[in-house]
Amino acid sequence: MSRTRSSAATFLGLSLAASILLSSCTTAPASPSQSSSQQSATPTSGHPSSGSQAPASGMGTPATISTGLGAPWSVAFLNDTPLVSERDSSRILEVASDGSTRAIGTVAGVEGAGEGGLLGIAVDGQGRLYAYSTAAGGNRIQRFAISGKPGALALGQAETILEDIPSASNHNGGRLAFGPDGMLYATTGDAGQRTLAQDLGSLGGKILRMTPDGDVPQDNPFSGSLVYSYGHRNPQGLAWAADGTMFATEFGQNTWDELNIITAGANYGWPTVEGVATTDGFTDPVQQWKPDVASPSGMAQRDGMLYIANLRGEVLRAVPVADPTTSTDYFVGEFGRLRDVTVAPNGPLWVLTNNTDGRGTPGAEDDRILAFIPE
Repeated sequence: MSRTRSSAATFLGLSLAASILLSSCTTAPASPSQSSSQQSATPTSGHPSSGSQAPASGMGTPATISTGLGAPWSVAFLNDTPLVSERDSSRILEVASDGSTRAIGTVAGVEGAGEGGLLGIAVDGQGRLYAYSTAAGGNRIQRFAISGKPGALALGQAETILEDIPSASNHNGGRLAFGPDGMLYATTGDAGQRTLAQDLGSLGGKILRMTPDGDVPQDNPFSGSLVYSYGHRNPQGLAWAADGTMFATEFGQNTWDELNIITAGANYGWPTVEGVATTDGFTDPVQQWKPDVASPSGMAQRDGMLYIANLRGEVLRAVPVADPTTSTDYFVGEFGRLRDVTVAPNGPLWVLTNNTDGRGTPGAEDDRILAFIPE
């Protein structure tokens, strides 16, 4: 399959897409393209380049929900309405049932360069939008009320709940997610300053945990601090298993990208170690991959499986919660760089491509939102 899709699939409505996805998943599954363990992360021979014919995925045929996005970074749902952040335009888009998009507002004061800009978004139980973005003084987290009805939503005034997170042209972290405890979690990068990751006085190179108002929860592991875990280089994916186990993906440097189980107060080793090191005082990843087959960004959990969107590896990677030392790769090279994955309210997985971010090779309809129901 090529990375572009026929125009007939371009503007599928959400309900129509779900129907097509359900019917497409009744076919017999094909063999997955690759299976790997944490110590065997080298791709199989013949790994297709972006745009070339890829092995059958066994995931069914993804439906194209929307096209023509510009460097999309994160997707979240306001009830049944999808919202998407665009890194470089600083726009928040709503996606209509026919796949068309409209801006509900632009986040002001974003001064992103390189990997900075408007990054992760999340929606709380009161329908308020949280956005992580790069400003002149560093990365920040802001909250916005949203008014209006679907098709005419509007972004309210920004309320900054956290600022002065270290920023740079790379290693900004940027993922936001609400945990099962109702707290807001944020991933931050080391902003190219390695020592920040081990500095408990810095917000860089951490996973942060805060109340929806940005306050420090009383049960955080370090008194008076938002730091939940540390020793991170550039974590960008967060997900929780049904039993509350917390997982995070992380970009390594040149040796290993990581999948970690996150526990309160734990030190994940950067910059002293990268990948599995079996070193006292540091928590090892449960799985690791060479960066050229990974660069893991967004992550979602569905039915006991973690799904990880990979950029450089151009693959959607599935990791069973019951055995997170193993993984299976899908859609290898079919759609180019993948930035985010989330579970839509009606059940499908939604995946954001990221080929217009300056590092990919855009197809005619890129960037896109794809949807499918795992078999």
